[in-house]
Amino acid sequence: MAPPSPILAIVLPTLEERENLAPLIARIDAALGPQGWEAIVVDDVSPDGTAEEARRLARADARVRVIERIGRRGLASAAVEGICATAAPFVAVMDADHQHDPALLPAMLGAVERGECEVAVASRFVDGASLDGLPSARREKGSRLANRLARRIAGVELTDPMSGYFLMETARARALAPRLSGIGFKILLDLLASAPAPLRVKEFPLQFGERRSGTSKLDRAIAFDFLVGLYDKGFGRVVPTRFALFGTVGGLGVLVHLVVLALLYRAFGTAFLTAQAAATFAAMTFNFWLNNWLTYRDRRLTGGGAFLRGWAAFCATCAVGAVANVAVAGLLKQQDLHWLLAAGAGILVGAVWNYALSSRFVWRRR
Repeated sequence: MAPPSPILAIVLPTLEERENLAPLIARIDAALGPQGWEAIVVDDVSPDGTAEEARRLARADARVRVIERIGRRGLASAAVEGICATAAPFVAVMDADHQHDPALLPAMLGAVERGECEVAVASRFVDGASLDGLPSARREKGSRLANRLARRIAGVELTDPMSGYFLMETARARALAPRLSGIGFKILLDLLASAPAPLRVKEFPLQFGERRSGTSKLDRAIAFDFLVGLYDKGFGRVVPTRFALFGTVGGLGVLVHLVVLALLYRAFGTAFLTAQAAATFAAMTFNFWLNNWLTYRDRRLTGGGAFLRGWAAFCATCAVGAVANVAVAGLLKQQDLHWLLAAGAGILVGAVWNYALSSRFVWRRR
């Protein structure tokens, strides 16, 4: 007889969590018992062999499943893929680093099953919770500030909308998936902000533990992702978020261009054309590096060969965009449009062209 289908799926987005997986599965088993659940490990090609370790566990335990993502990165999008990959009626998302206590799962599942709430959230800030696992007071203050901003966006009053540990009906999460941006550090905020009506939430006190193994993934780029997520929910329908990021990086590149030009031409007496060429080269290189780090963080090019090929392709697309910029501006100026408006139109066309070509040929987005 086939084993009963799981009631609860636990989605575990991972990046370099090889040593954490086996003890975490044991903790989940101790909390939920031998049946009624499955763990879905969604790994972003961790160099430490996390996905292979998950496959080893899956060969011995049918409750463990693995999704290894090629060319895709990010906690939010990993959680979405895991949610959509299960047939279990309830789904939980939690970190794999042991900072989230699986012992809360039965109470969270019971609350959603009984209809006490639509989303059960493990909170670091509700009465009875503990923040001992946070590495510093500065991180705690930053987390509290992020939560205050997130509550304004989500429209739900709860202490920890930035929690990465929550549980809800899978069908509800799947229904919201097309509305999600997939951008940003925490998917819970995305779900709450995307719901057509405020969701009923119940919080459970979380004893936030210490990371068992590995290093934290909360780097500056992820902190930036949080701000990007807020922008996406506030203005993303007006100006697409990734294009806004691309344009912002381009604006910073203009400043880099002017600084390099001024240093070479005015300070060191370099010939203007030589200084202009060097400044253009520096600005394109800066734009490529920053776009690779932030704008296309989920498709970041790594390794010397991939990085150099991407940089060369980016410079080529920027050259095409520059030609389009000059052509459009010149055409509009010939039509007696004010020179500032003509220049602005040329810049906009060049930016859109660069964005489209870079997305397609550098970072391989359709």
